[in-house]
Amino acid sequence: MTGKSGTIHGINGPVLTVTGTDDFLMSESVFAGNARLYGEVTRVAKGRATVQVFEDTSGLKAGEKVEGTGEPLSVSLGPGIIGNIFDGIERPLNAIEAETGVFIGRGVSVPPLDPDKKWSVRILAAKGDEVSDGDIIAELDETGSVKHKIMIPPGAGGTITRIKPDGDYTIGDSLAVITRADGTEREIKMLRRWPIRSPRPVTEKQKIKYPLVTGQRIIDTFFPVAKGGTAALPGGFGTGKTMTQHQIAKWSDADIIVYVGCGERGNEMTQALEEFSGLTDPRTGRSMLERTALIANTSNMPVAAREASIYTGITIAEYYRDMGYHVAILADSTSRWAEALRELSGRLEEIPAEEGFPSYLASRLSAFYERAGYVTNLNGTEGSVTIIGAVSPQGGDFSEPVTQNTKRFVRCFWTLDRNLSYARHFPAINWLTSYSEYLDELGEWYKNEVGEKFADYRAEIMAILQQENELTDIVKLIGADVLPDDRKLILEISRVVHAGFTQQNAFHALDAYVPLKKQMLMLETIICLYDAARRLVSFGIPMRIIKSDPVFNKIISMKDEIGGDEPEKFEVLKKEIDDFYTRQYESNM
Repeated sequence: MTGKSGTIHGINGPVLTVTGTDDFLMSESVFAGNARLYGEVTRVAKGRATVQVFEDTSGLKAGEKVEGTGEPLSVSLGPGIIGNIFDGIERPLNAIEAETGVFIGRGVSVPPLDPDKKWSVRILAAKGDEVSDGDIIAELDETGSVKHKIMIPPGAGGTITRIKPDGDYTIGDSLAVITRADGTEREIKMLRRWPIRSPRPVTEKQKIKYPLVTGQRIIDTFFPVAKGGTAALPGGFGTGKTMTQHQIAKWSDADIIVYVGCGERGNEMTQALEEFSGLTDPRTGRSMLERTALIANTSNMPVAAREASIYTGITIAEYYRDMGYHVAILADSTSRWAEALRELSGRLEEIPAEEGFPSYLASRLSAFYERAGYVTNLNGTEGSVTIIGAVSPQGGDFSEPVTQNTKRFVRCFWTLDRNLSYARHFPAINWLTSYSEYLDELGEWYKNEVGEKFADYRAEIMAILQQENELTDIVKLIGADVLPDDRKLILEISRVVHAGFTQQNAFHALDAYVPLKKQMLMLETIICLYDAARRLVSFGIPMRIIKSDPVFNKIISMKDEIGGDEPEKFEVLKKEIDDFYTRQYESNM
């Protein structure tokens, strides 16, 4: 503690007015009242400060003390984060349950990371070494899937004058002493603190290089997101936002997943925790939880902590990025975060903007999404933070402020469609209103790593889907029977694309995750079918006869019957398409 304190003058829900002090700093963390509730200074004035409290303020009264800590609202960084579940201000929920039961007690103080656990540390530096900010001097196995790197904190570079040997140490033990150029010494420990509202420094923000491969066909093929990129997943209630994020968390090629449940239902976080702990990571063969950090600020938790939760998540993601990992942070949902912002703004009596949201909503969203990126770290390694934020517009209205402002700051927009979800078509991503601005930047990678014709196949299928949309309006007016056969073929091939490609079964062993090579072969097979059928139509063979051939359903079922490592079976399918063409031509000409 710093000794600075003030007195509670007024209480408005989680917002306190504190008087009798000029010492508080903006964004300083504090303890409020006799219950020592944790909070943050959000406004300072002469002799007065405003504090938002991250806990239930019931029972607080005017005249109780508010004590400052002297540091901004910060999180603890060190081994023990991965595989753990925290609330919005990084309090470990498992440890809190052991102390207070299933509900979080007011004023409970539990260290975010276990101070008594000993970690087996391997020292990678020696006495006399010159080290710079971010350099890695030791490592340990945080889980069976993640090696934790002990780095020199920013501003602590210098000469190692003392260093411990390999051994078992707690996060509070001093591993080394650095003597800086000005002669001052700095102890290096595994545990360090970082303010959540300040981005961690990097050497350089690089251009986009690689896609975040999710194994979800409609994303990887049509609307890819890059490593270090940003994506929004807007959709109304029941359209599958959480399920889609779970699929990305399970199957994407990110090294580490940070999942932030921001204001969502508690049963959804329970489901995520149970699924991740029970799922075998396809990359390592170990538990998925061994490369996942969960932050749960559910809808019944204090609203102020909800506002802080996404900053806690992004700071943890940046910390692991600095070690050279590719991290994906999934925020579910930013709408609940914005609602918390709106409630706090109202209690602060700020002038509201559109739909009651504060005027700084756009700048807060921008600051959050701008912390994504593919970077060169201070230690020379490359890492990335990819942000995928779910948006929950009330009533599915995408014109509301959170969705529209989010759209300004992300480069990938996966629109979830209520009609698709009601038709049990998942992922319910609408292929007409979604988009990705990463296609051109990732084009060379797809060409080299997947296939030269991948982009051409994608463009051809998208053109078919665009034509289908135009024809659907006509069909609604006058029916499909009056369409010429070449137009009927577009509708039939679109049906094959929807049922056999864009729709994906999250619970099927062969369909839950689809490698990019298989995705390309599936596109190629559908286009082969389209070309064969188009030639038959050009010969005057009626579409009603062509589409009755069983080959159409065989193409649809290829997603369930062909594994990602069985390219030879696609050659068999192409042979069946050739036989279909020959059979139809000989019997109808």
